[in-house]
Amino acid sequence: MKYLYAALFSQNSNGQVEVTFPDLAPNAATFGENISDALHMASDALTGYLLTAEDTQEHLPQPSDPISISHTAQQLIVPIEVDTRIAREREENRSIKKTLTIPKYLNDLGVAAQINFSATLTDALRAKLEA
Repeated sequence: MKYLYAALFSQNSNGQVEVTFPDLAPNAATFGENISDALHMASDALTGYLLTAEDTQEHLPQPSDPISISHTAQQLIVPIEVDTRIAREREENRSIKKTLTIPKYLNDLGVAAQINFSATLTDALRAKLEA
């Protein structure tokens, strides 16, 4: 299931970026060393919280409209989207067989270089999809 909750980002006295989810307070919070790290950690924390909530059939509040969330001038409101279906599939890490076509010369070069085609395709897809 897809969810979209607003997170509040604020810098603490140690220079870290704290992340809270007003709709899920005090149960979902995290921090990062910088904005990029905090964004990654926010997605990870929200995913973990939502997976647990689904598993325990916890009632989840409707996400607030970000405009209605009170915040200070030093706080940044960031929407964080999570798809728990994809997170569960990633946890299962199940492989599926795909049939594809590549040019013969690439196949020949890959075989000669002892390239694992499945691993190469998986790595390329992860990079392309940022997954």
